[in-house]
Amino acid sequence: MSTIIYTHTDEAPLLATYSFLPIVERFAATAGIDVETRDISLAGRIIAQFPERLREDQRLDDALAELGRLAEDPSANIIKLPNVSASTPQLKAAIAELRAQGVDVPELPEDPSTPEEREIASRYDRVKGSAVNPVLRQGNSDRRAPAAVKAYAKAHPHSMGAWSADSKTRVATLGHDDFFSTERSYVSPSAGTLRIEHVADDGTVTVLKESLPVQEGEVIDASFLSASALDAFLADALAQAAADGVLFSAHLKATMMKVSDPIIFGHVVTVYFADVFDRYGEQLAAAGLRARDGLGAIYAGLDALPDGAEIRAAFDAALASGPDLAMVDSDRGITNLHVPSDVIVDASMPAMIRIGGHMWGPDGEERDTLAVIPDSSYAGVYQAVIEDCIANGALDPRTMGTVPNVGLMAQKAEEYGSHDKTFEIAAPGTVRVVTDGGETVLEHAVQAGDIWRACQTKDAPIRDWVKLAVTRARLSDTPAVFWLDENRAHDAELIAKVTEYLAEHDTTGLDIRILPPAEATRFSLERIRRGEDTISVTGNVLRDYNTDLFPILEVGTSAKMLSIVPLMAGGGLFETGAGGSAPKHVQQLVEQNYLRWDSLGEFFALAASFEHLAQSTGNTAAQVLADTLDAATGTFLNEDRSPGRRLGTIDNRGSHYYLARYWAQELAAQTVDRELAAAFAPLAEALVAGEEAIVAELNAVQGSAVDIGGYYRPDSAKATAVMRPSATLNAAIDGA
Repeated sequence: MSTIIYTHTDEAPLLATYSFLPIVERFAATAGIDVETRDISLAGRIIAQFPERLREDQRLDDALAELGRLAEDPSANIIKLPNVSASTPQLKAAIAELRAQGVDVPELPEDPSTPEEREIASRYDRVKGSAVNPVLRQGNSDRRAPAAVKAYAKAHPHSMGAWSADSKTRVATLGHDDFFSTERSYVSPSAGTLRIEHVADDGTVTVLKESLPVQEGEVIDASFLSASALDAFLADALAQAAADGVLFSAHLKATMMKVSDPIIFGHVVTVYFADVFDRYGEQLAAAGLRARDGLGAIYAGLDALPDGAEIRAAFDAALASGPDLAMVDSDRGITNLHVPSDVIVDASMPAMIRIGGHMWGPDGEERDTLAVIPDSSYAGVYQAVIEDCIANGALDPRTMGTVPNVGLMAQKAEEYGSHDKTFEIAAPGTVRVVTDGGETVLEHAVQAGDIWRACQTKDAPIRDWVKLAVTRARLSDTPAVFWLDENRAHDAELIAKVTEYLAEHDTTGLDIRILPPAEATRFSLERIRRGEDTISVTGNVLRDYNTDLFPILEVGTSAKMLSIVPLMAGGGLFETGAGGSAPKHVQQLVEQNYLRWDSLGEFFALAASFEHLAQSTGNTAAQVLADTLDAATGTFLNEDRSPGRRLGTIDNRGSHYYLARYWAQELAAQTVDRELAAAFAPLAEALVAGEEAIVAELNAVQGSAVDIGGYYRPDSAKATAVMRPSATLNAAIDGA
């Protein structure tokens, strides 16, 4: 039997799985396809790290490691839903929930000092941040808006805020002494091992990374961000926001960049509340209340301090006297600085651009914003979009073109900040990268508090990335632009390799260019406004940013993207879109028994998975499932069966019913496989006949609070009961 692996993840995508997976299993089984699940949720990953502490019935296998091995097998067929890339506060919250459920995982050591604490911290580092994606993504990415989604967006355009020609919204970035300007790059001439070490001014040598295997042709980069330059920049940005009367907002990625960006976030909090930390910093530090964990974590811990009320008053006074902060939730007083993972640059910047360059102020009103993106590597991309919108007005979803993406990410390419090669420097000195022969190939003079990082990009993924870009450009007859800047050390090395590997392909008649990111943005926007398409061929971070930026502007969300990762070993990884709004959706379900999450990305990923299975195994029924699912999804969009935003309309569960109904009808009507048609005819009839009862049963549960047994680790029975409330639908799916 052919097999598809369906991942068990987190938050709203996980809850939707309780409703949708039974449908997937029912349809797949009829075509001889087995659907298995693997738990790669944050809670599941935590539990897998500590088997020796748990009862036999509590233990979980390390599903992520298993899938990492499978990704290197030609038979791999994995559907990957959005998962939590845990910041430290999220990790702590998940640990607390598990312990409350009786799962004896250890507390997270704040400052590990003993061997046991260091071992515990090391295990938690394996699940923190973007721990899942580098393991599974053993191929480069091909992401684009499906034709049906693009057509729907043009026929039913989402709202776009108006831009004012005198808008004060802009991006503030450091531009010097940051990761862009200090980057140095080295191409390894042969396989070997590197060592990263810090040599203090007093001669003390500290090995930061003992053994770093490298391959021939591998690109190794190193850079640092100056802590003192960062603090001066932030102080100036705060003054600018106050002078301009705009909101101050920091845009980072404290999830994927699990080491660097939480530290930078801590600097933002400390500089904004400089007077408070000058007065109470030692007390806060002694209590384990860290700026990098956010204002919310500090507030939560103040009650335990003798002078907590006094410190809270000082923070409140600073908020009142400082520049207004952009708000995550103005009704609840949740600021941009409350939680490091609340404002993620790749989602927050497109959202701001979409509503006319505004964010929400403390008064609940929209206002112009100073968007602070400290590192200048890609800040210019967002500034270019802002300048375009100020000059030309908002983009029009009815007429705009599309910007699909081919992203370099295979074998952990360009995993900046999300691994064990990023360090906060303890003392002045030099950080150097040394070969196993003792040669220093990269080095930087650094000061205490600076953030130094290195990353690797292997040669084979670069070659595969170029091949994929040429293939996509040829298949879609679309210009392709490599977003690379010759003035950046890493990009200069990639440009040399791209130029070499392009010569291996027939590019006759293709328009393939290499442009710096800001210039590539302007070029793409000019074409978008003319209704023309342009493939963005980018590195890993810009892959992440662009596959939110353009979809949010084009089709209203990045969750509706088709995301295919042709694995280099021959298998396929099929991703289902972003999960940035998932926490709010969970909150609404718990409070109102209404899940607004849209599973459209899963529909597209599933169809692509079936198609890959058909091509790789010869299972013709799988191709029929793929074709009919695509047709059903088109009907789903045309009939507007996506979840509504308010009670009384269909939610995620209702959308699954309609998708199942349209899919069964397509299968019953097709003539390619008459056995499948006969098998699905009764189900199609039952789903059509049961519409009134099913919709009534689904709508009847809306409006009241529900218990799912946990946020990070819901109780399976409770979640199933909540997400499958229609007896009529369940009987049709389970008993047909």
